[in-house]
Amino acid sequence: MSDNLTSKYIEISGVEQTFKTKKGPFCALRDVNLTVAKGEFVALIGHSGCGKSTLLNLLAGLTMPTQGHLLCANREIAGPGPERAVVFQNHSLLPWLTCFENVYLGVERVFGAGSRSTGAACESKAQLKARTDAVLAMVGLSAAAQKRPGEISGGMKQRVGIARALAMEPKVLLLDEPFGALDALTRAKLQDELLEIVARTQSTVVMVTHDVDEAVLLSDKIVMMTNGPAATIGEVLAVDLPRPRNRVELAESTQYLHYRKAVIDFLYTRQAHVEKKLA
Repeated sequence: MSDNLTSKYIEISGVEQTFKTKKGPFCALRDVNLTVAKGEFVALIGHSGCGKSTLLNLLAGLTMPTQGHLLCANREIAGPGPERAVVFQNHSLLPWLTCFENVYLGVERVFGAGSRSTGAACESKAQLKARTDAVLAMVGLSAAAQKRPGEISGGMKQRVGIARALAMEPKVLLLDEPFGALDALTRAKLQDELLEIVARTQSTVVMVTHDVDEAVLLSDKIVMMTNGPAATIGEVLAVDLPRPRNRVELAESTQYLHYRKAVIDFLYTRQAHVEKKLA
């Protein structure tokens, strides 16, 4: 793989997204330009309504831009694909299936008999089962494999969602506030687990978050969005903290505090929330 493709694994160029509404056109994003290197962890952060999830949906191929283009590995993103897996805040599990079955569904679609359209080699049922078991073990859910979503905690449900995404062996992992609905302790535990999983898989990750500490802890680069409508990228902050990262050690790191302060300054001083301006 060329150095250029590695450094510009994801390219977002001149992207604008306008939606038709009853009140007329609504411009959610304008002039968005960003590159993401292969294996990089990027956090998108900003106030509500700044287009973070809209940008993630564009990367997932769930919507198409009004203007501009998005590339992944030098190919235009023209729709959803198994090389880009998405984990939403709502785990979206099928309640009548077990944890194993929820993950197996995705595995079978990408690697099973119906996988010819994805370009992946067709695997046997034994191979599909082994792949599913392995990814459930990776997220610490082997013991809960035969339980249904209604029988497990919110944190475990999110682990199933992450396992389902990882089982597809995606080149890019897209996370839309996957820990946003969890309590603080569960959130911290899953953040630590995500750090370990990404280090193991060397995945390229783009994650939407509202949490400043989460962004600094996890990311190589923090993309700070301006307020909407017509939101764009206000600043990109490179996070030069050594990996593996330990949250207890980082709590006393002057470098960590510097990055945290820079993000807070952008969000609450330079991009003070619109409602506060009107107060």
